[in-house]
Amino acid sequence: MRKIIAATFISLDGVMQAPGGPEEDPIGGFKFGGWTFHYFDEVAGAALDELFSKPFALLLGRRTYDIFAAYWPYQKDPIADAFNPAIKYVATHRPDSLTWQNTQSLGPDIIAALRRLKQEDGPDLLIQGSGNLIQTLLANGLIDEIRLMTFPLLLGKGKRLFGDDAMPAAFKLTKSQATSTGVITATYERAGEIKVGSFVTGEPSDAELERRKNWR
Repeated sequence: MRKIIAATFISLDGVMQAPGGPEEDPIGGFKFGGWTFHYFDEVAGAALDELFSKPFALLLGRRTYDIFAAYWPYQKDPIADAFNPAIKYVATHRPDSLTWQNTQSLGPDIIAALRRLKQEDGPDLLIQGSGNLIQTLLANGLIDEIRLMTFPLLLGKGKRLFGDDAMPAAFKLTKSQATSTGVITATYERAGEIKVGSFVTGEPSDAELERRKNWR
């Protein structure tokens, strides 16, 4: 079974818009395109190297696909070497205009298509950018793993990673690290349903009694 992995740069206030450059996505008057640039160090670079070190297929929304297709086929570097030969699955209403090599449309029902793909043998499906697609998949419980690089910035207005329609779910932190510039890299894997409880109970637990003892 294949996993869907969402790997995303995000600010402290949840913005993911245009991390790579000023012209990447200025929609809505966004003024801070390229906000990740000055925060990269060896640790952040190693995290990206690890992300792209295993075989993967790209899973992209149409806007991210267009940005990538206009850039990566003309580059010569390790990321281009990983992206260009990979199969690209794209959520789009214009399948005839997909020109980047090894690109396939997900068709009119992207949820059904991805459920089929997850059941097949093959490399994991890696989402880059594609905020609207991520929110759609979170609403349908289809993302198995989230890899965040959280930057120490408040960007205010901008496209956000998480919307109000995400299907409630628990995740567990499986790996984390801080860079020299204050970026937190973290990997979260799906961990079943949300468990709830209450700190207001009639009878304190043994652990609670021990804590109260230590407070005295």
